[in-house]
Amino acid sequence: MIGFDSGWTGGGFVLVVLAAFFLFNSVRIFREYERGVVFTLGRFEQVKGPGLVIIIPIIQQVVRVDLRTVVLEVPTQDVISRDNVSVKVSAVVYLRVIDPQKAIIQVVDYLNATSQLAQTMLRSVLGKHQLDDMLAEREKLNTDIQLALDAQTDSWGIKVANVEIKQVDLTESMIRAIARQAEAERERRAKVIHAEGELQAAEKLFQAAKILAQEPQAIQLRYLETLTVIGADKNTTVIFPLPMDLLMPFLEKQK
Repeated sequence: MIGFDSGWTGGGFVLVVLAAFFLFNSVRIFREYERGVVFTLGRFEQVKGPGLVIIIPIIQQVVRVDLRTVVLEVPTQDVISRDNVSVKVSAVVYLRVIDPQKAIIQVVDYLNATSQLAQTMLRSVLGKHQLDDMLAEREKLNTDIQLALDAQTDSWGIKVANVEIKQVDLTESMIRAIARQAEAERERRAKVIHAEGELQAAEKLFQAAKILAQEPQAIQLRYLETLTVIGADKNTTVIFPLPMDLLMPFLEKQK
């Protein structure tokens, strides 16, 4: 009886250990932002979660997938613009998994694959634009890169929500060239504004001359007003010719 009890106790202990092992390996708990891709004997079965998930140890395996948005840093890339300017561009990609099955089955490492694809797309899209577009139209370029990248990652179950160009680094010579271009542009605008002012002044003078030409007395009054303005400065002696138009009325009376 003692030997029988000892053997039963030892076997029961083994059974308890095995049951605990199977129970520990069969229970999975997934958070709200996690899903489990379940494979049975190597074949895809279904996506489970969130919450408590029971699997059959050894026969079934589960791969945990995070559905939250991932911020992916794109390393600095050497880009040659459409106008043959070499720049260094860095960017950030915001992505998330929308189909866990595709993200696990269709690609080995979706984060690394998306990173490599983002680097290629960054060079390809920016290479079609000029340097001025990279500096002034980043929003449009961000959208172009995001759409091109999202179209490629759709088959992997990945949604690229946004792409942001972080920095565009220029060489010292290019920075100086841009500064000279900006200065030349400011000078051009100043000359245009000055020319427009001269044109407007000429138009106003032309209109004033037409009005004064209609009334000779108005010309005489303007002449006298000019003399008054000049005579206000007592330290200046001005010899001003007297127009004959002012003397004609007096000469005609004497006749």
